[in-house]
Amino acid sequence: MLKNIIVSWSSGKDSTLTLERLMESDEYNVVGLFTTYLEDEVPFQATPIEVVEMQAELLGFPLVKIALPEVFPSNELYQSLVVNGLKSSNLDFEYVAFGDMFCNGIADYRRSYIESAGWQCVFPLMGEASNKLANEILSRGIITMLVTADGDRISRDLCGRWYDEQLLQELPKEADPCGEHGEFHTLVTETRSFNGKLELQLTYIEHGKRFSHQRYQAKSLLKPNRRV
Repeated sequence: MLKNIIVSWSSGKDSTLTLERLMESDEYNVVGLFTTYLEDEVPFQATPIEVVEMQAELLGFPLVKIALPEVFPSNELYQSLVVNGLKSSNLDFEYVAFGDMFCNGIADYRRSYIESAGWQCVFPLMGEASNKLANEILSRGIITMLVTADGDRISRDLCGRWYDEQLLQELPKEADPCGEHGEFHTLVTETRSFNGKLELQLTYIEHGKRFSHQRYQAKSLLKPNRRV
């Protein structure tokens, strides 16, 4: 019997790869996605929540939206918001998936509040080499754009660029190819699991003291035979 699982969804490449591996698995049945957001955006990605909703529609999964009061609430508050949000979703699941890659204590942190609530954590990408995962993202045809760049770690000029072989070659030698040190964050516009694609109209790049964000208008182009 397949195990029902919900996936943490950031709108970027890592959560997309996590989701697609689980969808292809003979062990899990994906029942939905969940995301946290502040005001009208997903933190760090700066993805408008309405765009995340478009992605969920393209995937054909319900989206559980969990509002945050600030970018960095206390651990206790953050954990209670996530747990309560998942419990009130009315979705039936026993497992919660995350797209974390590095064995840097994040898995223990996730387990500390997810498993105490009665669910089990799953980390499909954990411990795998970043260059291997970057190659898998490209080979799967996950089309994604750098929508946030940390100017202290990579060039701001990379913000708004598509994630491809050329971009990987232009990253600083010390940068992680998946941006797992926070060098960049991405938005997925098209992939094999989408029933259609997002079409972006780029507007401007917003430069802060450290972070740059690609701003855009998005439109969802669903195929006529979309899942219900």
